[in-house]
Amino acid sequence: MDANSLTYFLILILFIVGYSAVIFEHPLKINKTGIALLTAVLCWAVYFIYSPHSLKYDLEVFGGHVADVSQIIFFLMGAMALVELIDSHRGFKIITDFVHTRNKRTMLWLITAVAFCLSSVLDNLTTTILMISLMRKLVPDREERLLLGCMVVIAANAGGAWSPIGDVTTTMLWINGQLTTLPVMKALILPSLVAILIPVIWFTISLKGKYSLRVLPAEERRSEYGAGIVFAIGVAGLIFVPIFKALTGLPPFMGILLSLSVLWIVTDILHYKEEKRHHLTLAHVLTRIDMSAVLFFLGILLTINALETAGILQDLAHWLNDVVKNSSLIALVLGLFSAIIDNVPLVAATMGMYPLASYPTDSSLWHMIAYAAGTGGSILIIGSSSGVALMGMEKIDFISYFKKAALPALLGFLGGMGLYILLN
Repeated sequence: MDANSLTYFLILILFIVGYSAVIFEHPLKINKTGIALLTAVLCWAVYFIYSPHSLKYDLEVFGGHVADVSQIIFFLMGAMALVELIDSHRGFKIITDFVHTRNKRTMLWLITAVAFCLSSVLDNLTTTILMISLMRKLVPDREERLLLGCMVVIAANAGGAWSPIGDVTTTMLWINGQLTTLPVMKALILPSLVAILIPVIWFTISLKGKYSLRVLPAEERRSEYGAGIVFAIGVAGLIFVPIFKALTGLPPFMGILLSLSVLWIVTDILHYKEEKRHHLTLAHVLTRIDMSAVLFFLGILLTINALETAGILQDLAHWLNDVVKNSSLIALVLGLFSAIIDNVPLVAATMGMYPLASYPTDSSLWHMIAYAAGTGGSILIIGSSSGVALMGMEKIDFISYFKKAALPALLGFLGGMGLYILLN
């Protein structure tokens, strides 16, 4: 076996073992972030040890990948900090008041609409965490919340798919130049709506009666000082990111850093005189950022870069083209895969599989991949970060979600994909 074949084989084995360990994180009792980071380092170490190229060349290639990954990581950290700051001020109280109803069908439609809209501005993971926290305050019975939780995952994933800042995978495609803001929004808004309308109608047919809502205590109903200002600036800042990119040409993480810096200054002005409001400053809120999630994305993305550099992704692309051939079917297969495999590495892989020279910016392949990776992950609870969040927060197991949501989510996914193909 020559050096190239050995490198190829070792990196592929490391990826399979590492990714299997990520999937079975709970039975193994080993955090997926540690596994992802270890896999990334080992894959690149093997590549460097057996590479036929000069060290200088390999470092330049590696440095290019690190630069691309860093843009995504910085964007995520900035967005997470903005959302945490709004939440610490209880700025999302507006949403709590909006969905406060006892009618089960009305609650389902309101929760779905809010999750879909919020996810397009925030992101699917943050929206899911926020909406589940909200439901736990309003609906005390865990069994009654199961259906609502499933619909939140479906709506948050669909809402994130059509917006460049709504889902990590769409953001990755946007930052790396496969998508631009207005074309992807115009192309995917209707398919994404179909992806939630089919499941919500499905659930509405069987849902009857009223919820026994919990009355929130006065402390939870009260907003913190400056909540309205922080909510308005924070949401406006997130919406401004694609506008800033269009105006300046700078990468999106610079826009999110601009919004974050403005909000940092505003909150310092609001709270610097009051020691009792120190917990509302951004310096304190940064301590609540989930760095484990950020480092997990870092490990996964660097691992995928190693697969790309070793030529594994190119071989997979050739295999798909030879066997599947049709780009619509390729996107459909990737969407179904994303129900089993996390959509972040899947999309990262496709970015390496299909060069922009062959599939230019805003081609139908990239639109379908953005849609499929975002909505296909709703079919199974392990298929998206929002599903994993639901599993952790509500202790919902794989089978319960599968019985309740797999079929309507699959029908919604296929319906949206069918509509996109029909329209294009």
